[in-house]
Amino acid sequence: MRILYLSQYYPPEMGAPAVRVSQVARAWAADGHLVTVLTGFPNHPTGVVPPEYRGWPYVRRENDHGVEVVRTPIYAAANKGLVRRSLNYLSYAASASILGPFLTRRPDVVVATSPQFLTAVAGFELARLQRAPFVFEVRDLWPRSIVEVGAMKAESPVVQLLGRLELFLYRHADRIAVVTDSFVDEIAQRGIPREKIVVAKNGVDLDLFSPGPRDNEVRRALGLEGKFVAAYIGTHGLAHGLGTILEAAALLRGDDRFRFLLVGEGADKAALEERALAENLANVIFVDKQPHERIALYAQAADATMVLLKDKPLFRTVLPSKMFELMGCARPIVLGVDGEARQIVEGARAGLFVPPESAPALVRALCQLADHPAEAEAMGARGRACVEASFSRKVLARRYLDELARVVSKDRTVTETAPAMPAPGEAA
Repeated sequence: MRILYLSQYYPPEMGAPAVRVSQVARAWAADGHLVTVLTGFPNHPTGVVPPEYRGWPYVRRENDHGVEVVRTPIYAAANKGLVRRSLNYLSYAASASILGPFLTRRPDVVVATSPQFLTAVAGFELARLQRAPFVFEVRDLWPRSIVEVGAMKAESPVVQLLGRLELFLYRHADRIAVVTDSFVDEIAQRGIPREKIVVAKNGVDLDLFSPGPRDNEVRRALGLEGKFVAAYIGTHGLAHGLGTILEAAALLRGDDRFRFLLVGEGADKAALEERALAENLANVIFVDKQPHERIALYAQAADATMVLLKDKPLFRTVLPSKMFELMGCARPIVLGVDGEARQIVEGARAGLFVPPESAPALVRALCQLADHPAEAEAMGARGRACVEASFSRKVLARRYLDELARVVSKDRTVTETAPAMPAPGEAA
């Protein structure tokens, strides 16, 4: 099967979208399928293109573990600032739509993933032009998520337009692949048939994210020997509410057992560092983003890991991918995310739930784990057992592949004419 996979983000970029797409694409390629990923030049989240990618012509081709990677031009921009981020999104969608048909072989199926949302618009256009079925992979509910984090207002004309595009894509996708069971309900409430929606959950590379010694090179390099380390590893974004960690650090500044380790980049990182400095939070350590293959070392160095999001209704429907990676490393999770994520962690007895954005609750949970190390160890072991049983990336990728095969098989027996995209202001 020839699969064309559109994603704005791909390694060497860090973050969940790049990791998910690359691991799934590699698994499909390893199973003998011809997989092409159409992506942009790496620049996320700093807006800086790595030196090895500068000076290239408008496109670049690579081979990544059997995956053909085709990079198209993009306006590089940091993951902050509405105007520059919008240009960043638009530039990738435009270059993928315009150049994609000339740079890729005709596929059997086109898969386009969000975030960001305009990637799906480009995917729809390529599927229409190349007469292939279109799978809309929904990993973030745009534009609702933009409104929930306060980036734009619901009544904004841009949000209204995105809402019409969203509904158009739902209606005209041959299949909608979502990452949580909750997303099925959210999309079905928009009038989309449930039988059109399949669940392709996040998973973890169990070989890369595995249990390891706590007293490792990370602890030694950061001077964390003998401390109880609570680690947050991932995007420092507007959605994550990481100010809660700084509030917890302030509450525990008198207890020298604790150190808070924040690893990653994002739109909120500079503000967090400034606040920690202003409040003299010596028990907080910031580390810049790390290559994905080193993330496990930071998780293994922790006594407890934190997965947090702001207290918004939308976030009760999500499953943060970092949660599965931390469980793979057999570390207990303090989870500040309600809903489906909470059901998994509590069902596996792999950690402690705390109400989102509650620093006192976060402190109580960390103290409980610090005071009961055997209990914390058991939680980590149960988390590892859970992901081994249900969230192997390779196994989930094969199930996803089965869905794509069904879409292709149906398309070969039923030929439909794809509709044109609606013009701005038209009803979808």
